[in-house]
Amino acid sequence: MAERRTLTEGLKATPEPLDAGIVRQLVYADTPQKPQSQPTQQTPVIDRVPLSTRMRGDFAKALKKASLERQLEGMTPNTLQDILEEAVEPWLKSNGYLT
Repeated sequence: MAERRTLTEGLKATPEPLDAGIVRQLVYADTPQKPQSQPTQQTPVIDRVPLSTRMRGDFAKALKKASLERQLEGMTPNTLQDILEEAVEPWLKSNGYLT
C-alpha cells in the first residue's frame, strides 16, 4: 500500500505531461476519420424561437407518449418539437400562411 501523505503534499505533486499522440489515439480510436478533401454539406439553418401555449391535458399526454414510444423505436419525428412542427405545417399551408 502506498504511503499516506497530506492533502497539500498531494496537491503539490505534478503528474508527468501526457503525450498528445497517445491521448489522440485513445480519444479517437473507434471514430472513423473523415477525409478532409471532401467538402462538407451545409444544412439550411432553421431559426427556432420559443413559443408557449396551453393545450388539453389528454392531447399533452398522448403527445408525450407518442414522443417517448417513437424515441424508443428509433422513429422520426420523435421530439415534441418536431411532432408539433410536422402537425402544424399542413394547417398553415392550407390556410395560406405558409407557401
